[in-house]
Amino acid sequence: MLPLADFKSITVEPTPTEAPASHLGTELAVAGGVLLVLLLVFLRPRLRPRAKPAAEEWILIDGSNVMHWQDNTPRLDPVRAVIAEVRKKGYVPGVVFDANAGWKLEGRYMHDGDFARLLEMDPAQVLVVEKGTQADPFLLQTAREFGARIVTNDRFRDYAADHPEVEEPGFLIPGGMQGGKLRLEGLPAPARKG
Repeated sequence: MLPLADFKSITVEPTPTEAPASHLGTELAVAGGVLLVLLLVFLRPRLRPRAKPAAEEWILIDGSNVMHWQDNTPRLDPVRAVIAEVRKKGYVPGVVFDANAGWKLEGRYMHDGDFARLLEMDPAQVLVVEKGTQADPFLLQTAREFGARIVTNDRFRDYAADHPEVEEPGFLIPGGMQGGKLRLEGLPAPARKG
């Protein structure tokens, strides 16, 4: 037991009075709420399942054939006109040239990138076949693999045995340039797959 005197000598700190209310907690709660709203607004579209994009439908363009459609003179204007029409109809164009196409147009070899630049296309959509290789077999095989059709006036009779699709109506899309206007036979808008 403690003597009373000793007990009285014990000092007790007074209970501190409450400090003035801080707004820091409220400010943090508001900032957290705003951040949550912003995250929901910006991330919500990414969290939603996306619809699958429609499959691209390609149309291949026999560039070496089409470039002769205006006055039977090699020019890129007919190729540009076909590209524009193909895009307008909703297809993705791919252009294939024989290796000698650059020589016919500009007196020099032109590679894929040269033609892509002149046609204002992605280089992945333009191909110049290797020297000594004809574009025709490549066009036909690529059309088969992509399920594409070909814009050309060539009938590909030499390849009909291996590619009977050349005789199917609508597989080959003929055309021409008359009075500076493009004419394509049988290029409807692509069927949309749902």
